[in-house]
Amino acid sequence: MHMQRDCRPIRAMLVGILMEALALSAGHAQSANETPEAAQARAILEAAGVQGGVVVHLGCGDGKLTAALHANDRYLVHGLDADAKTIETARRNIQALGLYGKVSVEQWTGKRLPYAENLVNLLVAEDLGGVPMDEVMRVLAPLGVAYIKTNDAWLKTVKPWPKDIDQWTHFLHGPDNNAVAQDTVVAAPRSIQWVADPKWGRSHEELASMSAAVTANGRVFFVADEAPLDSIRFTGQWSLIARDAFNGVLLWKKEIPVWTDHLRQFRSGPADLPRRLVAVGDVVYVTLGLAAPVTALNAATGDVIRVYAGTEYTEEILADGGVLYLAVGTSEANRTGGGLVARGEPAPSGFRYLTAIRADTGERLWTLKRPPERGRH
Repeated sequence: MHMQRDCRPIRAMLVGILMEALALSAGHAQSANETPEAAQARAILEAAGVQGGVVVHLGCGDGKLTAALHANDRYLVHGLDADAKTIETARRNIQALGLYGKVSVEQWTGKRLPYAENLVNLLVAEDLGGVPMDEVMRVLAPLGVAYIKTNDAWLKTVKPWPKDIDQWTHFLHGPDNNAVAQDTVVAAPRSIQWVADPKWGRSHEELASMSAAVTANGRVFFVADEAPLDSIRFTGQWSLIARDAFNGVLLWKKEIPVWTDHLRQFRSGPADLPRRLVAVGDVVYVTLGLAAPVTALNAATGDVIRVYAGTEYTEEILADGGVLYLAVGTSEANRTGGGLVARGEPAPSGFRYLTAIRADTGERLWTLKRPPERGRH
């Protein structure tokens, strides 16, 4: 009896090898087409570990490396050079790339850098040109990086996080819900560090245009309604927005397609909105919708790290010791038959419980269900 051999596994393996070879070839081609300045900028950003914010290139020369330091729109790059003719050349090179504005250059001489304190995320220089290192550290934001070439070698210096600047990771400061910061720097404002949209709320009488705000590792995260200000009747356009806390550079946005009804009267709820956003270190935990599950996002890039299965309708998130503590289920008496559901909010969940899950794996540790209330059906 003749047995026909099944060659499908071998063909699949060969196809996989071919695809890997093509991908590797494409990678080599991309590297081959990379300009020297782009390769140098990529190496600098990788070594510095800065993933967005304000970048200063001291001694920018012809501007080619300055432009290449704009790896994506999370970066705002400013070049400084003492030579006026060099600056004109740099501007032409940057304009030819269509980057001027996101990348800009300026003639500058002196030993004091033209920036406010705690503003810059990355300062790159092959020659400090007489600028003292104390001045470099002055303009660097906490956790900012100075990447300086010294004796044919690049030296990385990180500005430490000050002990007197606190972080506000939860709605009420921390997972203990004690709304008292340990910050001793905050005081009456004497100046404005940065300004960014939204500059105004949409209305005095309807739902606030900002639902939640937290900070962690020098970034601020907030849920805001970016619909046009012309009329409160425009449907809400909600997004989770991340900006650098020290200079306001927009890092990323995540659309929230289903949020609460923006026509709710001022201070009429829901009370859970600010409790749906938590930031710890380099991770953001959020529900990207009223009935959406909890999602972990990379704080620097907005990339999805993990979506926690079975956490739909979560209304409060607490993060402590690598564990997420969640209040799951609709708490508000949601009107039906022409009420909030008819105006875009999801129907009530029909359940309420507390649960704890490991933040790094999603493993559920325990669940405490709420007993049924007397008189409720």
